Amino acid sequence: MGRPLFIFPTIKATKDCIKISTSHYGKLHHKNGPANAFRHALWNYLIAKKCLKWNNKEPLVYDWAKKVTDWHEEAFPNKPLAKAMDLHNNAVGRFIFKEHIEKSEEEIITVLQKMTLESVKIEGDTDLSKFKDRLVHILEP
Repeated sequence: MGRPLFIFPTIKATKDCIKISTSHYGKLHHKNGPANAFRHALWNYLIAKKCLKWNNKEPLVYDWAKKVTDWHEEAFPNKPLAKAMDLHNNAVGRFIFKEHIEKSEEEIITVLQKMTLESVKIEGDTDLSKFKDRLVHILEP
């Protein structure tokens, strides 16, 4: 993947993401509901934010977060709608990183929790491009 120094902050981001998601949503973040949308967005945000401490080039850490999380979706195949949902929510997390780069992790968690409450339920024929800055989910909470 080409960025060995980003491995450590990526692992830290992943562990922190699971811990935060579990503390706020319990095991619900393992299902395809709004809590899962929160987790995917937070994961992408945290990867980019933590890697930024190692390299302050925003486009580089943004691309790294995309590369890692896209790889994850390919390495651990999911049903097509669930994969589309995960990729979409990953992109929302990176969007939040770009839009709120100056905010603290705690502030971003609050932003994402609000977005989680407003997450949109999707189906197979949903045009995800209509929801670029919104979280999406499959299962009701």
